[in-house]
Amino acid sequence: MALRLIEMVLLEKDGDDVRALLEGCKMLEHRQIQLADGEVLVRILLDAEQSETVLDLLEKRYTNSEGNRVVILPVEATLPRAQAEPEPEVAATSEQSQPEEKPPERIGREELYEDIKNSARLSRIFMSMVALSTVVAATGLNHNSVAVIIGAMVIAPLLGPNVALSLGITLGDLLLLRQGLLTALAGVAAALVLSVIIGMLLNVDPTLSEMASRTTVGTGDIAVALASGSAGALAFTTGVSAALIGVMVAVALLPPLVTSGLLLGGGHPVLAIGAFSLFLVNLICVNLAGVTTFVLQGIKPTNWWEKDRAVKATRIAIALSVVLLAVLVGMIMLIRKG
Repeated sequence: MALRLIEMVLLEKDGDDVRALLEGCKMLEHRQIQLADGEVLVRILLDAEQSETVLDLLEKRYTNSEGNRVVILPVEATLPRAQAEPEPEVAATSEQSQPEEKPPERIGREELYEDIKNSARLSRIFMSMVALSTVVAATGLNHNSVAVIIGAMVIAPLLGPNVALSLGITLGDLLLLRQGLLTALAGVAAALVLSVIIGMLLNVDPTLSEMASRTTVGTGDIAVALASGSAGALAFTTGVSAALIGVMVAVALLPPLVTSGLLLGGGHPVLAIGAFSLFLVNLICVNLAGVTTFVLQGIKPTNWWEKDRAVKATRIAIALSVVLLAVLVGMIMLIRKG
């Protein structure tokens, strides 16, 4: 796991309180540097997986005061090298003793929140990337070219808003949920409208294999979408690059959406509905898997009232997603039999 440097400026009289507050936390280094005007700079070097515990303690005690701000910085390397702490020996004591709870193998909640919020911004760059990926995907589908379709997935920016939806539900954060929803809706609407226009200009052949394969829903499609959503959430929580994972999420979402628009613009509304149904099923699966992964990773709000709201929102979202998924799959099966 990577390292993080936490910095905070406090009054000198609070320096000893910080040491006592963080006494039980695992840190690689804890220093306090004397500043002017009776202030100290608190610097804490620790593993990223330990940062959430420290940040929660500092937030509860100090960040409510005006002017106090905690800053988290990524650390590329240190000299001397940070050595992993040896595993503590487990003593054979009474049955009442419980093993120490291990920290989650992920980055801190606040760092995760900022990463996802930034990736879900609705901007001209986001809309431009949606438009470009739609044009490339439409060209690949119309020419039955797998390579071109994969190229479209590389530039499609669909991972950020969908993961923001999942995290917003998990934390019960209405602002993040709204941001992710608006960005996702804008991207979907732009891709659909543009692909319909392209379909009206081209001679769309629905018998092409790359297009025909995206007009029906199979169990394999559901498995891919669930795996994509879970992988997207894990990519953010572990702090690794989510670029390649974004390709996988785009594979589940963009091709069926563009196929639907092409078929609708080309005068094949029934097949277009089938492709759009596949897109909806994949969208539900991606977000359902994302919420479930965040919950299993132990991501939750700090305050108890926020936790209660987040638990309710998560339960409602999971139940609603499962019901919608079952209804969509059932309708598709009935249409097939008809």
